[in-house]
Amino acid sequence: MVIEIAGIDVPRVTDWLVANIAGAGAPFRFDTIVGGRSNLTFTVTDVNDQKYVLRRPPTGSVLATAHDMEREHRIISAIGQTNVPVPETLGVCRDIEVTGAPFYVMSHVAGVVLDSQERAEEHTTPEQRRVASEHLIDVLADLHSVDIDAIGLGDLARREGYVERQVKRWTTQWENSKTRDLPAVDEVARRLAANLPTQVGVSIAHGDYRFGNVLIDGDRVTGVLDWELCTLGDPLADVGYLGVYWTDPGTDEGRHNDPSGLDGFPTYAAMLERYANRTGRDLSNINYYRAFSSWRLAVISEGVFARYSQGAMGDQDVDQETLDNFREGPELLSAVALELLDKN
Repeated sequence: MVIEIAGIDVPRVTDWLVANIAGAGAPFRFDTIVGGRSNLTFTVTDVNDQKYVLRRPPTGSVLATAHDMEREHRIISAIGQTNVPVPETLGVCRDIEVTGAPFYVMSHVAGVVLDSQERAEEHTTPEQRRVASEHLIDVLADLHSVDIDAIGLGDLARREGYVERQVKRWTTQWENSKTRDLPAVDEVARRLAANLPTQVGVSIAHGDYRFGNVLIDGDRVTGVLDWELCTLGDPLADVGYLGVYWTDPGTDEGRHNDPSGLDGFPTYAAMLERYANRTGRDLSNINYYRAFSSWRLAVISEGVFARYSQGAMGDQDVDQETLDNFREGPELLSAVALELLDKN
């Protein structure tokens, strides 16, 4: 009997894996990796207990550019040439007849995702948290120093006008995915557009860089994940985004899905100082980028809420509390963005 898995046509995907992934042997077990709120991710275990990871878009109607598997595969393959740790890409399927959408397969990397304080307490010591945080910001600095032309990503996107493009894109996305009117979201968009910063350089911008999207093994980042929002642009957007999640030790203002705030994690100011020392970039306008990132996350949260409400996230069960958090997120995050803009 074939087990049905939302987003996976088991017989056809099995045939594709055997034909296209060297050494992969049937039968395969497909386990959904829960926690992702956009693309569907599965651990694939073959008959020899070899593990792989498969990524595909959600099953419902989605924004095509945010769920382009070929693009994501291309980015990870290119970055794999650098010292930025990413999984090895093993194959990409462009034939939507296989399982209803393109997908790609990459190596399974050792490590845990520190997506909560509880997870950090279970897997790390205070000293490991300090070193892992330093490595997290160092990897980001390394990513921002990559020669985009040398690795074949020079044509990934326009190089200039990043924040302007992003504000326009996410304003449109808000209009397309919103389930209600929130004047604060519109006000932040207006103020961001009216005070666009001068871009400090052109780099690979990950778009979702934080502990929740990297694998940590002890005190090292072993793999940077979730490249779906990656583009070329202003590196300070990634630095500001990290600040949306970061909580200083001894405070309780952080997000539930980030481990920072525990003993051992540095302050956000210390992270900024380390990044500035490593890159030489001026971070005096970082509150603008934090506001932009908070607002963008508000729009993303609304999109996630809409997808779960429409049943586009496969068989990932979500409790009412989590669903309520996504519904409340846009209002809370846009309020934070307005506060940061007032400080700027």
